[in-house]
Amino acid sequence: MSQPATVDTLYPGRWWHTLPDGRVQCNLCPRDCQLHEGQRGACFVRQRVNDAMQLTTYGRSSGFCIDPIEKKPLNHFYPGSSILSFGTAGCNLACRFCQNWDISKSKDMDRLMDQASPQAIAAAARRNGADAVAYTYNDPVVFAEYAIDTALACREQGIRNVAVTAGYIHPAPRREFFAVMDAANVDLKAFTETFYHKLCVGHLGPVLDTLAYIHHESACWLEITTLLIPGENDSPAEINELATWVARELGPDVPLHFTAFHPDWKMTDRPETPLATLVQARRIALDAGLHHVYTGNVHDSEGGTTFCPNCHAALIVRDWYDIRRYDLTASGHCPHCATSLAGRFGPQLGHNGSAFGARRIPVRLAL
Repeated sequence: MSQPATVDTLYPGRWWHTLPDGRVQCNLCPRDCQLHEGQRGACFVRQRVNDAMQLTTYGRSSGFCIDPIEKKPLNHFYPGSSILSFGTAGCNLACRFCQNWDISKSKDMDRLMDQASPQAIAAAARRNGADAVAYTYNDPVVFAEYAIDTALACREQGIRNVAVTAGYIHPAPRREFFAVMDAANVDLKAFTETFYHKLCVGHLGPVLDTLAYIHHESACWLEITTLLIPGENDSPAEINELATWVARELGPDVPLHFTAFHPDWKMTDRPETPLATLVQARRIALDAGLHHVYTGNVHDSEGGTTFCPNCHAALIVRDWYDIRRYDLTASGHCPHCATSLAGRFGPQLGHNGSAFGARRIPVRLAL
């Protein structure tokens, strides 16, 4: 049994109920953890204390950085802009290939050195010229109360909000969470229940439900990322099934990113994803009817470029996180055929007409 967190680190959880046998059930995500006094959920950061569910990481961060929006990755949400990124600790999935495992699977709460209120984060974003705040590194679903409060504080400062998440969340908290998010990149791990069960200790269905909810029932802009792992989720048949589902259930304009795996955490026995696999996946998804398919974690100019879905002109040319050319009208239309490009676009690229670039700037908050 886990030891209770200290009183000054606790924050009341919003989604839970007491079972007839006296246990407390967390209603945040499909894990439905049922806890005795002092026990923590699978995410490790939600704990039963004094017969109530408590969040133990509210106001505690694993670090702040200013990143390009393209790093989230978001290619159709104010390209060239900058974003203040932060996370906490813990995760409600257990992906064996996690590339942020030192944060998401950490049980050392002392690593959360940066303490900041929602208002302090919003002020830091404004002070550092960030256009948005990203809830990332670990999954913001597990610190939803903190993320929601911070998002509301950011909106008061005119700062946009971006969730980088696996989308493993129940409907009631999902409504509250995405109501305050302006954009989301959802990590669709694979397109088989077997993959989710074996490598993530989760289920595919709730993630598909979240994708459909975001796109059809919220105002949040959606992009999707799938990390292709050699021998696990990179077969042409599975990629075609995934892309066909996106095109049919969400529509052809939802951007899909295929990114390269590198060996990490409990999957160091697999090779890195070859560029050829990403290029093939992109072609399969385009052939399935998607308009905007990207390759990531690699240098691939064509795979990073945004093309007009009508005349196929290259509108935003990228190399990884660098924007090399930007050819959209102020209203987000193709200047060659006047087709409206799906996404959220400002009157100009990034700050003062130039992209933020591939920089990463660590930030310390003024408390």
